Amino acid sequence: MQIQVLLFASYADAFDAPELQVALDDGATVKELLARVQQMAAGQALPPSPMVAVNRCYAAADVRIRAGDEVALIPPVAGG
Repeated sequence: MQIQVLLFASYADAFDAPELQVALDDGATVKELLARVQQMAAGQALPPSPMVAVNRCYAAADVRIRAGDEVALIPPVAGG
């Protein structure tokens, strides 16, 4: 299945795009998605365990991704 991954701020800058298309096997997990993204040329810009949201809810590494899910990689933020 093809998953659209939304990127924001420093992640979008690192990949030079606001989104990625990632091919995954049916039933793949967030952990498997992150492994694929980290293998891409700009993947080293990601921390080992970036925050991930699936359908606008933070998702643990073992959450399964389904075709049509909205997936986003959330960069660290700081405020003051």
